[in-house]
Amino acid sequence: MSRASVLLTLIAMLAIAACDVAPASKPAALIGAWRSSLQFESGAFAAVKDLEFMYVFNAGGTLTESSNYDGAPPVPPAYGLWREVGPNEFEAKYEFFATAPSEPEAFAKGTGWLPAGRGVITERITLAADGRTFTSILRYDALDSKGKPTEGGGEARGRATRIQF
Repeated sequence: MSRASVLLTLIAMLAIAACDVAPASKPAALIGAWRSSLQFESGAFAAVKDLEFMYVFNAGGTLTESSNYDGAPPVPPAYGLWREVGPNEFEAKYEFFATAPSEPEAFAKGTGWLPAGRGVITERITLAADGRTFTSILRYDALDSKGKPTEGGGEARGRATRIQF
């Protein structure tokens, strides 16, 4: 093999290798833990003036949310998904189980709350340029135990701060 063919082969191999290298993708800026204050403008939660959410946005696109009202009535955290939809714009959808009180004598036995449907929250998030805060518009839909819409849903606005050391 001549020097020219060896040189051309090396150049071709380098060009092919350069094409196969995927650009490094940076993780979405929303990943991490957040604390948010929300104010519902409509629906059953509009009268609540001190509602707060804690979120964890995971790298795989899942999220967990809990509120300062998870104990009244008792409800578990919400679980869901999130995705990036544009520069500093994100969309999240998460759900939680709702509970309702049973008969008064059941409370004495510690079984006073029964399943009563679920809530579905869809949230549009705008991350600030510094990555430390976000604002959001949230839609809450209440569903009964058969998955049919019921009263209580509404819309809220939120402001969140990243939890940091």
